[in-house]
Amino acid sequence: MFDFSIGELMVVMVVALVVIGPERLPKVARTMGHLYGRAQRYVNGVKSDIARDMAIDEYRQLQQKIQAEASSMQASVQQAAQTVSQQMQEINRVVAEQVAEVRQTSLPVSDQSSSGSGAYPVEKSIVAPSPESASPQGSLFDMTDSVKHEDEMIPGAKSTVKS
Repeated sequence: MFDFSIGELMVVMVVALVVIGPERLPKVARTMGHLYGRAQRYVNGVKSDIARDMAIDEYRQLQQKIQAEASSMQASVQQAAQTVSQQMQEINRVVAEQVAEVRQTSLPVSDQSSSGSGAYPVEKSIVAPSPESASPQGSLFDMTDSVKHEDEMIPGAKSTVKS
């Protein structure tokens, strides 16, 4: 702050000794030391307050940046989930339409041959879920469970078709 050499300090001390006097010089020196210490603590307090305020501002900016990134990530995840849901609904709709088309175009197959095998007439059918019950959570694998096997349709009937 100030640039004093040792010689200059000696001159200031001698002048102070002559002006103040030897009796009051120790008390004045102690008071000057206390004031100098207070000034240093005040300056250090102001510096730390400024540094703390700057750090708080930086943290707020970082928090806003992170919140903006998080909200954009959330929006992109929601958009991806919506796209996947729409695609699953479209797949379920197409599968349901094709199952309905197969159901309408297929005729019941009866196994009444003249060989006299003694088998019961077997009717093959596919049971598909209705389009109303198709949900976005449903999948193509859920529909395979709804296909009835010939053995389940007619008790005691033996299947001639190997699965």
